[in-house]
Order: sequence, then structure tokens, then C-alpha cells
Amino acid sequence: MIELNVKGMMCGGCASSVEKAIKRVDADASVNVDLTTGKVSVETKADPKALGKAIEAAGYEVAA
Repeated sequence: MIELNVKGMMCGGCASSVEKAIKRVDADASVNVDLTTGKVSVETKADPKALGKAIEAAGYEVAA
């Protein structure tokens, strides 16, 4: 399980964009986005750095 802190998500559309970005890296990933905390939990075998880059490419900031 990978946990990422994502800044800039404000609505369901944002959550959907982040999920789609992750699914481009791993189509089989299980993604849970919590808008309240900004936490994104991903069950995947993909490289966390690749996920972070995909989320940033979608316009969001991944905090360490």
C-alpha cells in the first residue's frame, strides 16, 4: 500500500483526475482518495515515484 499526500484537490472532479492519473501508470491499481485529508491510498506494484510524477502531470502537488 502506498500513501501519498496530494495538495490541490478540492472536489470530486479533482479526485477523479488523480485516480485517472494513477490508473494510467497501473490500470489495475486500487485507489482511494480522501478529499478531507488530501491522502491518496494506492494498492499497486508500481513505483511510487512514477505515481507522483503522474499526479503532478495532472496538475496537483505531491508532498513528501
